Amino acid sequence: MNEELLRQMVRDAVAKRLTGSDDMVDVPLDLVRHSSHYRYSLPPSGGPCLIEPKVPCNHCGYCESHGH
Repeated sequence: MNEELLRQMVRDAVAKRLTGSDDMVDVPLDLVRHSSHYRYSLPPSGGPCLIEPKVPCNHCGYCESHGH
């Protein structure tokens, strides 16, 4: 399996899910409203990471969320 075939398989799976195709297993994807995906508004950091102060901030967003 090459990378392009894998990409096409992922595109097809996403397209089927978005169109509500009947051959997909019904999985609840209510991730947008789940509290673990909420991001807090913090001022941008140009200094150290809030979680790991010995490394520079790489803007991963971990400190803006519940870490999930």
